[in-house]
Amino acid sequence: MFKKGTKLYSIITGACPKCHEESMFKNKNPYILSEALSMHERCSNCNTKYKMEPSFFFGSMYVSYAVGIAFAVAAFVISFFIFKADINVVFIAISATLVVFMPIILRLSRTIWINFFIHYDKTFAKRQNL
Repeated sequence: MFKKGTKLYSIITGACPKCHEESMFKNKNPYILSEALSMHERCSNCNTKYKMEPSFFFGSMYVSYAVGIAFAVAAFVISFFIFKADINVVFIAISATLVVFMPIILRLSRTIWINFFIHYDKTFAKRQNL
């Protein structure tokens, strides 16, 4: 399920969507906030350009909204249905979840967005192994 060659592998690991060999982000730790969205310009393995055009990642804001909603719904379900918290605690749990996971949500949205446009190249991966 999370094997190389799948979109899910690239999205979860932040790997290059074309070759799955290099991280797109300069620093693997999303919680170093000054470098959270710092990306390499190109993949050092397959030379794929990550920013295909100026402002390419503006589209990831739409994905970020959906991913944020998914995290908020998960926080709601866990706090309200599992822990039986009252509505004020549920609100705090949702807010805290979104604040704590914001760097991860931002990176996930970028990797999801770029995976809409760049696909894994099996032939390139086979040439690299030879």
